[in-house]
Amino acid sequence: MRIIGGEFKSRILADFAGDDVRPTSDRAREALFNILARKVPLARVLDLFSGSGALGIESLSRGAKEVVFNDAAKDSVALLKKNLTTLKLISSERVQISNRDYSVCLDYVTGKFDIIFLDPPYRFDYGKTALEKIARKGLLSDDGVIVYERDRAFEGEIAGLEKYDERKYGKAIFTFFRREV
Repeated sequence: MRIIGGEFKSRILADFAGDDVRPTSDRAREALFNILARKVPLARVLDLFSGSGALGIESLSRGAKEVVFNDAAKDSVALLKKNLTTLKLISSERVQISNRDYSVCLDYVTGKFDIIFLDPPYRFDYGKTALEKIARKGLLSDDGVIVYERDRAFEGEIAGLEKYDERKYGKAIFTFFRREV
């Protein structure tokens, strides 16, 4: 797994062994960041199910001002810290790391985010609950975007959020949400 663009372009990130964890593919990440290109510089980002940190680190590489990484799994947080250390970002003011259940993390975070990445394990439907809580707490900035990655199209509606786009890259489907107007 490598960083696609920006300051750390082409740097290799440590990844999980085996098939238990499914990182976003390089191809899908490249397409996603092409879509988000204008939103990333100076953005405040929440990577709620961060895993190895690839989405948040890609954001930092492309000029995000701050990324809040969260993952409930200790192994994921350890791998994230390894990747941040490799890039000399571990003690950066631009980085916050949380090792909490996603719902607890959403209770604790403050302020608004310009980009929120939701990439929960496909076998659980944590994303819909996370979307509802993000909308209720008003965590998305006025021009912000939530990117929800899963293995199937999103069905239904979330009060306070508008689904405005959906893209498929291999097995991954990215659903984009913004604040309802």
